[in-house]
Amino acid sequence: MYLIVGLGNPETDYANTRHNMGFHVINELAKEYEIQILRKKFKSEYEIATIEDQKVILVKPQTFMNISGEAVIEFVNFYKIELDKIIIIYDDVDIEPGKIRIRKNGSAGSHNGMKSVVHFLNQENFARIRVGIGKPDEETNMIEHVIGAIPEEERQILEEGVQRAKQAVIELLKNGIDSAMNKLN
Repeated sequence: MYLIVGLGNPETDYANTRHNMGFHVINELAKEYEIQILRKKFKSEYEIATIEDQKVILVKPQTFMNISGEAVIEFVNFYKIELDKIIIIYDDVDIEPGKIRIRKNGSAGSHNGMKSVVHFLNQENFARIRVGIGKPDEETNMIEHVIGAIPEEERQILEEGVQRAKQAVIELLKNGIDSAMNKLN
């Protein structure tokens, strides 16, 4: 069973922000595979389903970004998820908008949500898909950039990144992470 976690902040207030790219990818996967994310447990909204013949748990932690690891570890412990079956999806300011990066492992970098996940798992050896949101312009500070509303003119390019990340998850489930990295990085 795969644990597929999109990082973000509760959607009522943060739905239209760059920091919710992980949630957007989960929502797009759910839409494509006609999955309704209705369950609530472990400080998350989630659903158990099948995607490309793989049993998956789609998760959107509701803990706020900086403590996402609290929700992730509860799913890992309860469902006995192996590290090689964890996929974390999140935004990254160091990647150009519309682009993605897939990695098998690595540090959390400067992303507080990933720092929390790494802290609670006490591991860095799990897959991650980073969705590019780019750096803020000189007039915008980092906080405004990641949790401020997305300007209309930027939505399309960010949506391209979300769609690429969705395809990366599908490819990973079908053919493994190496194939996903080779085809989509």
